[in-house]
Amino acid sequence: MIGVIFRSGKALAVLCFLAMAGCTATYSNHGYVPSEEDLAELVVGVDSRATVDDAIGAPTASGVLSDGDYYYIRSRFRTFGMFRPEVVERQVLAISFDDSDTIRNIERFSLADGNIVPLTRRVTDSSVVSNGFLRQLLGNIGNIDPSELFN
Repeated sequence: MIGVIFRSGKALAVLCFLAMAGCTATYSNHGYVPSEEDLAELVVGVDSRATVDDAIGAPTASGVLSDGDYYYIRSRFRTFGMFRPEVVERQVLAISFDDSDTIRNIERFSLADGNIVPLTRRVTDSSVVSNGFLRQLLGNIGNIDPSELFN
């Protein structure tokens, strides 16, 4: 009898340990922002876009135009159990260029500077998602205009 109680107590302790271990926070990092040492090599008003590419690398996000400003973005997310991931830290390094492609300004932003900027992908929604193949095929039956048949 004592052995059964002892084994069930051990099993309960193991289950409690596993339940607590499953609820620990998990952190993940996304993106890249150059360090201050790398940025110290760049001189505002002197260095060009090519120098930035050589010193710290080209960013994954740039301005709207092909010759736009550079944006380096790093995000840190915390996932806790079954809950939605939460943004814990976000850094944005913006390097802007003037018309002659020399560095005009270097700015660093974080979550403390303002609102969280959601980084999302925009995907064009197709109008045929809700319609199956047969519905698309047979959907135009009855929509025939007889005046267009003989023109």
